[in-house]
Parts: sequence; structure tokens; C-alpha cells
Amino acid sequence: MPIQFSLLLLVVAIILLSIFFYFVPFLLWISAKVSGVSISLIQLFLMRIRKVPPTIIVRAMIEAHKAGLNKLTRDELEAHYLAGGHVERVVHALVSASKANIDLSFQMATAIDLAGRDVFLAVQMSVNPKVIDTPPVTAVAKDGIQLVAKARVTVRANIKQLVGGAGEETVLARVGEGIVSSIGSSENHKSVLENPDSISKLVLKKGLDSGTAFEILSIDIADIDIGRNIGAALQMDQAQADKNIAQAKAEERRAMAIALEQEMKAKAQEARAKVIEAEAQVPQAMAEAFRSGNLGIMDYYKMKNIEADTNMRDSIAKPGKTAPGSDKIV
Repeated sequence: MPIQFSLLLLVVAIILLSIFFYFVPFLLWISAKVSGVSISLIQLFLMRIRKVPPTIIVRAMIEAHKAGLNKLTRDELEAHYLAGGHVERVVHALVSASKANIDLSFQMATAIDLAGRDVFLAVQMSVNPKVIDTPPVTAVAKDGIQLVAKARVTVRANIKQLVGGAGEETVLARVGEGIVSSIGSSENHKSVLENPDSISKLVLKKGLDSGTAFEILSIDIADIDIGRNIGAALQMDQAQADKNIAQAKAEERRAMAIALEQEMKAKAQEARAKVIEAEAQVPQAMAEAFRSGNLGIMDYYKMKNIEADTNMRDSIAKPGKTAPGSDKIV
């Protein structure tokens, strides 16, 4: 029984010591003191209460102290952690900036970090510029020849513009637009192929890094390929379109002519029908004239003689027709 009680006391003592050293990180306090960082055990205990990892804060303070950044305080580091920032990344960036003689304050570093950018990577990019390869940019010179260009943009992070400045996508879009404008203003594609550096010079003069988080150091044309003859293709398409329009107009005129011809034929048939109808009424009119005494037998014979004479004159004037009362061709 005494042995079991002793084991129970030992387990309880271990649990209590574990809880004590968790809330009061004594070894971490010794490490801070040995490193020259002034911090009390009460503050470490209060960090646990505030749910701030003491290890992160103490290590950041030790790193800053060893790098000569004595202005950083525990309250500032805790506030940045509670705001959702990355304390270790900010301290790394401040140390790197201090060694590289880059003007970077703690307020600026924390603002960049809380804005969602990697402040340590930004400092590294300020020291070691980054090369960005643009996607193939297609443009057409004034002579109608298509050119496909690829460029390499060397940029350096602009610390002051990291908060609110545009990113890499904006830089690439502006460079692509500048390349298209430069090639499009060239008289012919040969001049572009002979002097590709003219594109770089023209694009650099436009200040494409304005309002971005980067400073463009250089733009180098890596490759230029010749594409299709866009001018000739456009002319062919225009000629085909003009041909189709002309054909459509000709078909329209043809349709109108056919419609007019059909209309004239219809009118001619209508006129012939009226003539036939009128001719059919002639015998009736002559019979009525005989009955009424307005037409005599001699008048009728005279009319027949005149009609025969007229038919004979028509046959003489138009060879190839059969004379009246004969089967021979006159």
C-alpha cells in the first residue's frame, strides 16, 4: 500500500511539474538571459495566458538582439503575432535588410507581412533581382508580317510599393503591351529582326513599373519568331468578301431581271388575251352592222380586198413566210 501511494504521489508530482514548466518556461527564460535578452518569468507566464507562444517571441528577440536590432520590443512582437502576422519571417526580413543596408522599419515590415506578401522574400529580391520570363507575345508589323517575341524581365522588389502595389501579372501584362506597341509601330518586320534591342529601349522608356511592387531593371528580348503573313491573309479575306458581295448583287439583279421579264410576259399574255377577245367581237359587230344597215355587201368586199392586200405586202416584206393561198415559200 505505501508503494502504491508513493507511485501516485510521483505521478501527481510529475504532472504538476509539467504544468508548471509549461506555463512557466524556466529553461526558455535561462536561454534568453544567457543571450542577453531581458524578459521576466512573469511575462513568459502571461504569454501562455494570452495564448502567445513564448518560444516564437523569445527566439525572435534573441535573433534581433544578436543582429543589433535592439529597438524591437516584446509588446510589438506579441501584437504582430496576435494580429495574425508571421513574427519569425518579419524578424528574418529586418535582419537581412539591416545587413544589406536596406531601409526597412518594423512598421513597414509588419504592414507588408499583414498584407499577405512574403516580406523576407521581398528583401531577398531587393538584394538579388528576379528574372521573369514573359509568355510568347504575338504582334504584327506595318508590313503585315506576324512576329512572336519572348522577353526576360529583370525586376527588383520595391519595398515602399509592396503594400498596395501591383504584382508580377501586371508587370508582364504591361511589358507584353509595350512589345506589341513597339512591333506594331515598326515599318517592317526586318527592322525588328535586325534590331531587337530597339523594342527593349522603347518599352523601358514607358515606365511600366509605375504603381507596381517592382522596379524593372532591364527587358531583354530572348527570342523572335516569324509567324503568318497577316496582311496577305486579310487582303485575301477582303477580296473573297468583295467577291461574295459582288456575286450577291449580281444574283439580285438577275432575280430582278427575271421577275421583270415574267411581269412583261404576263402583261403581253394579258394584252394578247384582250386582242383575241376583241377579235372575237369583230364578227359580232359586223353582223350587227349588217342587220342595222350600217355596212353593205360592197363595203365588206372592200375590207376583204384591203386585208388580202395587206397580207400580201407582209409576205413580200418578210421572206420565208408562205404566201396566202399557196404552199410555196416566197
